[in-house]
Amino acid sequence: MLEALDYPFFQRALAAGLLASLACGVVGTFVVVRRLASLSGGIAHAAFAGVGLGYLLGFDPLLGAAGVALLAGLGLSALSRRVQAAPDTLMAALWSLGMALGILFVSLTPGYAPDLMSYLFGSILLVTPLHVGFLGVLDGVILLGTVVFFRELRAVTFDEEFSRLMGLPVDALSNGLLALVSLAVVVLIRVVGVILVLALLTIPALVARQWTDRLAPMMALATLMGAVCTVSGLFLSYGLSTTWGLNVPTGPLVVLLAALVFAVSTLARRVIEKR
Repeated sequence: MLEALDYPFFQRALAAGLLASLACGVVGTFVVVRRLASLSGGIAHAAFAGVGLGYLLGFDPLLGAAGVALLAGLGLSALSRRVQAAPDTLMAALWSLGMALGILFVSLTPGYAPDLMSYLFGSILLVTPLHVGFLGVLDGVILLGTVVFFRELRAVTFDEEFSRLMGLPVDALSNGLLALVSLAVVVLIRVVGVILVLALLTIPALVARQWTDRLAPMMALATLMGAVCTVSGLFLSYGLSTTWGLNVPTGPLVVLLAALVFAVSTLARRVIEKR
């Protein structure tokens, strides 16, 4: 299967997968520790409205997803502080609204949207050099924001009330964290799609948290696991296609491999604790 590396489309897919692994490892750790999984799912589905808007107005749907995801994340943060409603209720509303708007925009688009399914379920093999560059820029922003504000984000993640007592700008840091989550969601959409983003954003970090409580090592371990699952899913999808003639999408394979690693890790952790 190593001959796959000779194909430019596979090289681009591999680069996109590694960039996505970095995003899911770094941001996914914050999501798991801060318990932002439901909110991340809401942002991911809201981003589909940006995909539909891109089709309707004729610009890159991934760019639309990025803009709407950022607006959704920051808007939800502001709304939760001003509206007397449970956060999970607001997330459910955002989830439904994003999908409804996305479907509406696509239906109003003249003609047929040929690769719409790739945004719903991922299509990493179809990424273009422009997409790889865009994902690289998003990863750079995520890394820069995490490194520059690592101490503050760590404090807010583990103990928001204490951080507020220490004089940290908790609301601004929370908004910044949601912005990082939104960017990570956009990076992962091209790999596993809107429907499966939440799995890749949380499973690697869940595995990492089983083996360390420190934030930086957790990020490194989650990134490594995401990279292993993404690369393995790519090669497995290519092998099934060329050897058995099975056209299996890469995104679901990546998520299934991550789930398998989580199951093995959980079992290994229980065995070690019993001993």
